[in-house]
Amino acid sequence: MKTLENILPKLVIAPGFVLGFAFIYGFMIWNGILSVTGSRMLPNYEEFVGLEQYVRLWEMDRWYIALKNLGIFSVLYVGGSMALGMGLAIFLDQKIRAEGVLRTIYLYPMALSFIVTGTAWKWILNPSLGLEKLAHDFGWTSFSFDWLVQSETAIYCVVIAGIWQSAGFAMALSLAGLRGIDDSIIKAAQIDGASLPRIYWRIILPILRPVVFSTVLVLSHLSIKSFDLVMALTSGGPGYASDVPATFMYVMSFTRGQIGLGAASATMMLVFVAALVVPYLYSELRTKPHDR
Repeated sequence: MKTLENILPKLVIAPGFVLGFAFIYGFMIWNGILSVTGSRMLPNYEEFVGLEQYVRLWEMDRWYIALKNLGIFSVLYVGGSMALGMGLAIFLDQKIRAEGVLRTIYLYPMALSFIVTGTAWKWILNPSLGLEKLAHDFGWTSFSFDWLVQSETAIYCVVIAGIWQSAGFAMALSLAGLRGIDDSIIKAAQIDGASLPRIYWRIILPILRPVVFSTVLVLSHLSIKSFDLVMALTSGGPGYASDVPATFMYVMSFTRGQIGLGAASATMMLVFVAALVVPYLYSELRTKPHDR
């Protein structure tokens, strides 16, 4: 009977584990195989080309533009979401009235999909429909905000929409971390004459380092995989000025009929994600000397 009790939980989770392993790691392996073939419209496993697709990838100006946009988006998106989220968390931590209502309002955008967010901000930032038209209707005819249709600024529109959606997530994690800090630490620092900004900068934020690091890791992961937000807001345009690696992969694989090249770009995205996740997992899972 005890043997059955020990085995039953494993039997229950086994199908999900096997399917998850097959669909996640199996497709990773399949993508890696496609990236070393000359596949175009359809997979072609007989045409082995080695690393030729990767060479082609790193010779394309469009790929470098996608990487540049990813760098801009990741830095501003992660930094902006963290700064705004932490600011909101500190504000709510002051035990203000209607905290529950404000917390819900701040967190609500995270409940929306990136498709909805991108579509809504596409209307807001459209010069003929959104903010610019509203300002003109109120008589401010000199106001201009056409970032969405300019090649140099389109990626910053994606940043604005991304921060609007994810700042609530950073706020929720930061607020949970703040609520886990003993109030006596703050009171002791105040007795010593430290100002509130100094207390947060020199005491509270260092304590929240694990929370901050985890939030940055999740947001960085989301930024690398950003696809639906870009497609809904700019479709990678004007032209391919706001392309990111995810949209580059989609276009090459399903629009240009270059499956092998698209698979190579997807493999590079996997490398980028692994560069973030693996060091974190290593630092969390390694056996520390005092734990042995």
